Amino acid sequence: MVDALASARRELEHAVDRAEAELSRLRKALDALIELDGEPSKSSRRPRRPATSAAPKKRRRRGGTRADQALKLVQSNPGITVSELATSMGIAPNYLYRVMPTLEKEGKVKKDGRGWKAT
Repeated sequence: MVDALASARRELEHAVDRAEAELSRLRKALDALIELDGEPSKSSRRPRRPATSAAPKKRRRRGGTRADQALKLVQSNPGITVSELATSMGIAPNYLYRVMPTLEKEGKVKKDGRGWKAT
């Protein structure tokens, strides 16, 4: 009885393995046909977001921003460089390479060589 059950189990496991291999082969064939038709395959498609009528939310600026922190440091340390600012603030300098020109456009700071000065 035990041998018959073990034998049946092995046969079923082999049948499942063959079915999974066939399913995989069929999915690949279907994806290839879909791509030939000009649509991306199911495996390469991203899940779609549900359609909403609301406009995307805008990021709002909070008080005490990095720009404000940078401005205070420039006011207290005229001629400070971006890398020195970043070290003082504990952040990566690449962020400040975007913030400082914005502060300059707003007329709050001015570039002086490699450093920055408050206006």
